Amino acid sequence: MKYIDHGQGGAAAVMKVAEGPKPEPKAGEVLIEVAYAGVNRPDVLQRAGLYPPPPGASPFLGLEVSGKIAAVGPDVTQWKIGDAVCALTPGGGYAELVTAPQGSCLPIPRGLSLAEAASLPETFFTVWTNVFQRGRLARGESFLVHGGSSGIGSTAIQLAKAFGATVYTTVGSAEKAEFCKALGADVVFNYRDEDWASALWKATEKKGVNLILDMVGGDYTMKNIRSLAVEGRLVQIAFLKESKIADFDAMPIMLRRLTFTGSTLRPRSNEDKAAIGRELVDKVWPLFEKKQVKTVLHKVFPLAEARAAHELMESSAHVGKIVLAVKPT
Repeated sequence: MKYIDHGQGGAAAVMKVAEGPKPEPKAGEVLIEVAYAGVNRPDVLQRAGLYPPPPGASPFLGLEVSGKIAAVGPDVTQWKIGDAVCALTPGGGYAELVTAPQGSCLPIPRGLSLAEAASLPETFFTVWTNVFQRGRLARGESFLVHGGSSGIGSTAIQLAKAFGATVYTTVGSAEKAEFCKALGADVVFNYRDEDWASALWKATEKKGVNLILDMVGGDYTMKNIRSLAVEGRLVQIAFLKESKIADFDAMPIMLRRLTFTGSTLRPRSNEDKAAIGRELVDKVWPLFEKKQVKTVLHKVFPLAEARAAHELMESSAHVGKIVLAVKPT
């Protein structure tokens, strides 16, 4: 099979198309003939040598795909050969074939193309478990997500609105602000034009928000904590800036009874991911049919142009999701 090899890691230029043996599904796994693969920030970090795959996972890039089941391993009961799926993979999605646990595979939401479906698993699994399970966002609450035009941001905006929250977000341009408003964001702050934390405090009448989803870290951390309402929750899912905070002050956590938590998705057990997947199919997939939620593809690159896809991701110039066409059907 063909796959993207990133060698020992480095800049985007290290990636190249290579050929190697196809993977074989183990017990409880399926083999997927990949039509499209989503591109995500963790892929960029892994390529750069900053995010090694967990033990037992494929060493190749790619955490989400769409395609058809090509083979099933022992004990697989949920899928059969020929089924169309999108899947959260432990790695290896930038390839013509990839294995995935059966519980990490989901049906294609009705009305979506395979290209659109490939953009779903990583972001929807991440948003659902961190915003609704860990963050406990409830109807009538207020929610801030940073980077609203990203895959995570655009997903979080739509799901939070669909489940009855008031949504705030931050972006870096007027174009991205309009994009987020079109998705349903109630208030958008352009962090290049204003201090978003001061603007948020004013917009909430000095009450703060109930929940913040952050992937920035660094100097955003204390701003986030000071922007939370009483009993507010801050959920950290990544660090585009530093994870070690020099000016960290825990006093606001005590005084306002805050919760500061976080998680990573990739190392979680197959059982955990399967449970998240079941909730997505039950509670979120119907929203696609009702046109309450959509996925936005910024650009689809051929597999051989993975370098350009990563360079676009690193530039942050995209609005929505970036996808690789592997073997489109």
